Amino acid sequence: MEIIIAGFGGQGIMLAGYLLGRAATIYEGKQAVFQESYGPEARGSACKANLKISDEPIDYPIVESADYLIALSKEGYELNEPLLRGPVIYDSSLVPGVKRKGYGIDATGIAESLHNRIVANMVITGFFLGVTKIIKKESFEKAIESGVAKRFVELNKTAFEAGYSEGIINAEK
Repeated sequence: MEIIIAGFGGQGIMLAGYLLGRAATIYEGKQAVFQESYGPEARGSACKANLKISDEPIDYPIVESADYLIALSKEGYELNEPLLRGPVIYDSSLVPGVKRKGYGIDATGIAESLHNRIVANMVITGFFLGVTKIIKKESFEKAIESGVAKRFVELNKTAFEAGYSEGIINAEK
């Protein structure tokens, strides 16, 4: 399974990729490789997390043809869409004009309703897992508990649950 998570610096792109990899390896016994890529500036420029998850050892760490693209910015979508062979999961408030098969959610709007825009990454990651079921909900929740500062655990879990619930609904459509 090859996944690209793309957006801009400051959106928590790397944290989402890290937690997906952590959930897959520590809590589900799979293999994972995680690679970060930043633009020339740290906050506000394009960035992406490349993640490979497998039941077998992974020989090559570079994502060349993604099964999924999780896009939290228009630029992230446009730059990585040519590498995508499967559906796109996107923040519908930030990524207009998606013409390929995919699933949109207003991750930023949901995060704002939780009074913290920064957890849009957890909303869209929950949505992704609700739609795809590639990692168990419980495994990702454990990854949040062990991989996020204690004072942010509940907020991140609430955001994840909000996205996951929407993902379950969308997967049934």
